[in-house]
Amino acid sequence: MRFDIISLFPEFVMQMASHGVVGRASERGLLSIHGWNPRDYAEGNYRRVDDRPFGGGPGMVMLIEPLQATLRAMREADNAPAHVVYLSPQGTPLTQAKARELAGMPRIALLCGRYEGVDERLLQAEVDEEISIGDYVLSGGELAAAVVIDAVARLQDGALGDAESAVQDSFEGDGLLDCPHYTRPVEHALGAVPDVLLSGNHAQIARWRRMQSLGRTWLRRPDLLNEAGLSKQDAALLAEFRTHGKFPL
Repeated sequence: MRFDIISLFPEFVMQMASHGVVGRASERGLLSIHGWNPRDYAEGNYRRVDDRPFGGGPGMVMLIEPLQATLRAMREADNAPAHVVYLSPQGTPLTQAKARELAGMPRIALLCGRYEGVDERLLQAEVDEEISIGDYVLSGGELAAAVVIDAVARLQDGALGDAESAVQDSFEGDGLLDCPHYTRPVEHALGAVPDVLLSGNHAQIARWRRMQSLGRTWLRRPDLLNEAGLSKQDAALLAEFRTHGKFPL
């Protein structure tokens, strides 16, 4: 899989993507990341990439020409078509389902805005979709691009040491939050590991984890929980959690 970063600070995104799971996936040849700076394609002595907005108001808007030239050069650098994503607070929210959809694409170009954003005509002509990582505003799209890369790259076959790790993540499968996890030591001043996890009874462990997943979703993200659509078994587990299984937030 190939990522192309169109940004005034592409090295910032590429540096963040050089560590951890994404960095290891790059080393294994599972993905490649390429940076493109619109200033390199801007004209004039000052390599200007922005100008004042028509209609007045504060801030600056990124110009069409440098971005269009950058996108043209980016597309010519590889034969595979690029799915162009603009990182914007006005975009479709990034979800695990969207990350899986993007993970199936061979090439994604991430356009990072700055200032007040990008000339709308460029977005209409060149961008396939807009994606938001949350209902807040950042100084630019670079952090959002790094989030998209991480969310998508870890879903590539072989990116994780254990493929089952991705399957068990929050929002995967039925969309519930993940259950709590514990490791050594068994006893600690902060508390003990639940006995069921030490029992070796895999059926009971699976039941406990399912209950905790349902309960945690009910407590923290009830918007994700369709109680009317729960199976009888899940409804019973959630009822049991409400009575006996609560844990501190």
